[in-house]
Amino acid sequence: MKKSQFSEEQIVRILQAAASGEQSQSQLCREHGVSENTFYTWKRKYGGMQTQDVRRLKELEQENGQLKRLLAERDLEVDAVRSLLRKNGWALPHGQRERGL
Repeated sequence: MKKSQFSEEQIVRILQAAASGEQSQSQLCREHGVSENTFYTWKRKYGGMQTQDVRRLKELEQENGQLKRLLAERDLEVDAVRSLLRKNGWALPHGQRERGL
């Protein structure tokens, strides 16, 4: 997906200007050089947010990505250990087979 030329904070400020009613949405779109479709996409994603909310959202998305990578690495390690145990002819203890470990 193409990176926006606007930061999330700038997008929120544009949306806040539209919500204040000082300018129409079409005027704001022309002034900032974005299409009305882009404006509505921003409004759907960032509508009602403040700048600190957007920063927190970005932090949470980064943390979520790190956790997903950690989980993927753990799953790969578990699969490697399982395949090694099967290759060597060892069976998992009965309790761990039921839990899916």
